[in-house]
Amino acid sequence: LAFCRGRVVRVPKGPLIRVVGTEVVIPCSVSDYDGPSEQNFDWEFSRETDFVRIVSTWDSTFTSEEYQNRVGSGDIKLRRSSNDAVELVIRNIQPTDQGIYKCTTPSTDATVQGNYDAEVQVKVISDGLSVSGSKGRSSVSLRLSEGDSFKLRCSAITTSPEHTHLHVTWQIKSGLTWRDILSLTHEGKFQPGPGYEERYRNGDIRLDTGANDTYRLSVSQASSVDGGAYRCLVSEWVRGADSFWQKIQEKSVEIASVAIQRTDVVISTSNVSVTERDSLDLTCNITTDRSGIFQAEVVWYFSLSPDDTLSDAQVLLSMDRDSVVSDSTLISLSHVDRNSYRLLVRDVDVEDSGYYFCQAAVWVPLHNGSWHKVVERTSAPVGVVVTALEPDYEVFLNASRTPKFSDDPTELNCRITNAEDTEANIRFTVSWYYRQRLRSDDVVTEELLATMDADWTLLLGDRSRERIQNGEIIFSKRAVDTFSLRIQWTSESDRGDYFCVISAWSRHRNNSWVKSKDVTSASVSIFWATQDYTLTVEAVKLKPFFVAGHTFEMTCKVSSKNIKTPRYSVLITAEKPLTDQSNPNGTTRIISLNQDSVVRLEDWTDQTRVDGVVLEKVQENEFRYRMYQTQISDAGLYRCVVTAWSPGGGGMWREAVNGLSNPIQIDFQMSGPVFNVSVHSDNLTVYQGELADLLCIVTTEGMALEPDDMSFDVSWFAVRSFALDREPVLLASLDRRGIVMQSRRNGSSDLSLERISPLEFRLRVHGCEDHDFGNHYCIVTPWVRSATGVWQQEPDIKAKPVFLSVKMDVLNAFKYPLLIGIGLATVIGLLSCLIGYCSSHWCCKKEVQETRRERRRLMSMEMD
Repeated sequence: LAFCRGRVVRVPKGPLIRVVGTEVVIPCSVSDYDGPSEQNFDWEFSRETDFVRIVSTWDSTFTSEEYQNRVGSGDIKLRRSSNDAVELVIRNIQPTDQGIYKCTTPSTDATVQGNYDAEVQVKVISDGLSVSGSKGRSSVSLRLSEGDSFKLRCSAITTSPEHTHLHVTWQIKSGLTWRDILSLTHEGKFQPGPGYEERYRNGDIRLDTGANDTYRLSVSQASSVDGGAYRCLVSEWVRGADSFWQKIQEKSVEIASVAIQRTDVVISTSNVSVTERDSLDLTCNITTDRSGIFQAEVVWYFSLSPDDTLSDAQVLLSMDRDSVVSDSTLISLSHVDRNSYRLLVRDVDVEDSGYYFCQAAVWVPLHNGSWHKVVERTSAPVGVVVTALEPDYEVFLNASRTPKFSDDPTELNCRITNAEDTEANIRFTVSWYYRQRLRSDDVVTEELLATMDADWTLLLGDRSRERIQNGEIIFSKRAVDTFSLRIQWTSESDRGDYFCVISAWSRHRNNSWVKSKDVTSASVSIFWATQDYTLTVEAVKLKPFFVAGHTFEMTCKVSSKNIKTPRYSVLITAEKPLTDQSNPNGTTRIISLNQDSVVRLEDWTDQTRVDGVVLEKVQENEFRYRMYQTQISDAGLYRCVVTAWSPGGGGMWREAVNGLSNPIQIDFQMSGPVFNVSVHSDNLTVYQGELADLLCIVTTEGMALEPDDMSFDVSWFAVRSFALDREPVLLASLDRRGIVMQSRRNGSSDLSLERISPLEFRLRVHGCEDHDFGNHYCIVTPWVRSATGVWQQEPDIKAKPVFLSVKMDVLNAFKYPLLIGIGLATVIGLLSCLIGYCSSHWCCKKEVQETRRERRRLMSMEMD
């Protein structure tokens, strides 16, 4: 292939058949060449004689004298399509241009390889194509109605000496451009234009051939898009030497100008406003110039939105083409004249407000007696607003009973006055509102107390729901025109402005009630002068000095002003210097006594002293708190939190004011021993499976105590990290009674905790694993027995952590796996040798017979 490669010049395969007077384009291209990418071309022509030079892309003097005028005028020119291809264009070709055309490319190759020219024959034939309208007439004008049918004809014939085919296309021009409707191609196929595919499949557009070489276009169900100028475009095609079809000429003739009269459906009136109980009159007009016999089918629709489709709209009434109207009680449809249809809605309601539109279909009779629907249109929606008949009335609100003191009743009456046009179809309901009064200029929104719906069902607001359900607030209807609100026990929170809203409801045709009007009353202020409540609480420590183990006792005396028959609830709180996480604010609630003298333990969690705190009522305004067998941990500030309650409505108590007493301090003088704790181990690095010993050693300083007067709670913790940045994990604990508690463990190692001396506690980890590493420490809680025989709990002491490392014994870890691996490898190797030996002797043994080889001497080169 490398040796055969060379320049290739190509022109179309001839002969090229062209019609006289048309434009001829002959392409020429070159490939597989060397040198610059842009190649030059020379064209020459021959009439079975020597070649005459026509034109060149690189030499302006190349053209012979015979062609200089035609090349200079542009009748013959070269048009470059790419660097390696040009086109020879001959406009208005004549019979004298028939002959052989040769395309030559000057060489730019290093060596001469391939062909440098190519020839093609051009044959010029006479123009035998004739295209005309029906019976030779010029363009006609047609005026049709929408939905009509029409036919157009054109004649096309050719007398070409060659075997040619005609391609006929019907086109329409509705704007500035021509669009294809339907074509009969030169290959005998029907091809609809863009947008006409569906109509062609439905048979609304057809192209038929007739006698005398006529082509008839039939259009059914004409619409507005079918209006415009129609022409018949005919092109002549011939099959070339390369078996491809080539278009050699094209002619057209305008046949007709078609105007389509559109059929419109409109409603005679625009947006309409009617009053409730009146009649709504709408007329649907069909605009058409159709003079023949036709019938209309009309359907009226109703929708709440102008954008709703027919499927979403409601069908009101319909009339078919035989003037049969569907049944309806309050709606009628009548045929006023040939093109008008009237819709009458009697006794309209507010629900009839919306958008009305009609849909009309025009039917025409056919020759066989059947009816055919030619067009269908829908009108634009017309907005209809029905104005409700609002009753005329006024609302007056007054207070029949107003409170002078707290817990007095309040009663308000909301009355309808000067009512007019209140017939049987009108119903009144009430809504009650409250607005808080503020001293500043802040705007406060009203709060709904209760409201009634159309069937007089009471709906409660969030503010008064609970009080209404308890019977503290009562809503009632005293008379037809009077509604009342009664508050049984008025509180300070009820002070403010009250107003009512009377709503009028109208009954519609479907017996549903729709609100038509709201009237708001003037507000009534409920207010009385009050004095601020005052509450004073004083705490007194009965014993000025005591020691741990003794009883702490204090009293709380309460005095109040401007509170009617008060009762008090008392809460004892303690503020300790060291608080637990459950009380981040530092205050602990100990015990409380409510206004009904019911005692309750709050946050007292010492199970050993459940009965160690007592709160009792000495007098109406005096309360006493006792704490037995006080501990060191009980040190802190103690207060009385007192709440004053006054009797409310329905036997309920309501909170009046809160008070806080002065603090009483409990402080113990520390004169006993001082305890220290440390952790020790002889070996902090162990291997897996070994035993780890950790000692928690307690030392004392100061006053010496007997071992029987000391006891300890010991807890061991571990932090599984090097930097103490994780949460500690409880391992085990030993209380002062000798009871050991262990936490749940996931590994195979085990723990033991024991006391080996009065001040030493040993933790053992049996069979250490890698997850037993980490920082270990102990927390000790000392207990000291006082001279009175009472055990006192001392503050917790935390030891400094020590780090325990657990290493792996590599030899022991890999000993058994290595032995097992070597044994398995030896067994598998011996088994493989045995299988190979048996296979070679019994299974795969084959006797091979050697062929006899002849032994001959080599000949010498001379003898050969």
